[in-house]
Amino acid sequence: MSIFSPEDASINNLLNVGSSIRGNVRITGFMRVDGDIDGNLECSGAVIVGEKARIRGNITARSVTVSGIVLGDIWAPEGVHLAHSSVVMGDVQTHNFKTDGDVVFDGHCISLKDDAAYSAASERWQNAKAISAKAFRS
Repeated sequence: MSIFSPEDASINNLLNVGSSIRGNVRITGFMRVDGDIDGNLECSGAVIVGEKARIRGNITARSVTVSGIVLGDIWAPEGVHLAHSSVVMGDVQTHNFKTDGDVVFDGHCISLKDDAAYSAASERWQNAKAISAKAFRS
């Protein structure tokens, strides 16, 4: 199962090792992150989080492959792949979920192929998170 499409053949955007961004990032196209992002990442295409990458924020993209560390939620309708030795501390919502060995994943995962079931489960989970957040703000 490949979570990439033909338009992902070339990387439009790259954050190299040793580079960092503080703040939210919005990208058009395919993004590869090998550096650090302290903020949310929103991408119209696929995202690859490289082995040395660290993201502290939520990722929204068409598909996401993680080899590094993500401390935040991932929403990628086409697919999420947690590669060998990756770490994700956050919730995942996708239609296709794949994980390799030696992965650390601490969060809630919704992975349903059926659109109606996916939407219903996603809505229930978002409502539960909102209620929980409100209850703990007091």
